[in-house]
Amino acid sequence: MKVHKIVNLIAFENTYILENDRHVIVVDPGSDWRKIQRKLEEIAKPITAIFLTHTHYDHIMSLDKVRDNFANPPVYVAESEASWLYTPTDNLSGLDRHADLEDIILRPAEHFFTYHHDYQLDDFHFYAVQTPGHSIGGVSIIFPEDQVVLTGDALFRETIGRTDLPTGNLEQLLTGIRKELFVLPKDYRVYPGHGNDTTIGHEKTFNPFF
Repeated sequence: MKVHKIVNLIAFENTYILENDRHVIVVDPGSDWRKIQRKLEEIAKPITAIFLTHTHYDHIMSLDKVRDNFANPPVYVAESEASWLYTPTDNLSGLDRHADLEDIILRPAEHFFTYHHDYQLDDFHFYAVQTPGHSIGGVSIIFPEDQVVLTGDALFRETIGRTDLPTGNLEQLLTGIRKELFVLPKDYRVYPGHGNDTTIGHEKTFNPFF
């Protein structure tokens, strides 16, 4: 599986496009729709699904554009944040400090993640785990054959997600990382929602929060 990263202008959020022999998965489509569109057209493979690690505005800004322009692939999200897609105050786009942004109101997702379920979609094999604490519905997505985990805003290179936003909880975040991520083999490649990739082994050794 190839992992393509697009760094979006707003919040320097990472959108990932996961590519296998015949299909792609889009993860957290952020603000730079044209860059996302160009990469998808360059790869020129049908989209199996769109995964959301959580639903803060910077991770969902191009969601409906991807749907509308690429055959409306199904969206997967945590049930606890499903309503945030169409609730600007919850996805944070509607807060006063983001008055420069349009309120983000998107169509509902088609699927809720079932945690630790063995998914097989178009030759993508993965499972999702709960890593809340940055937000209540934080999800990490694990591809065991590829030794890849997408951690959203839970675990970053040598740091963790902020916990001072609504539904944030530091102890919950640390517990989820220890329970669901640090049990993975050390060679697993970590692709976070912001910043550079890392490995589980590097974070267990050098992340100052652990």
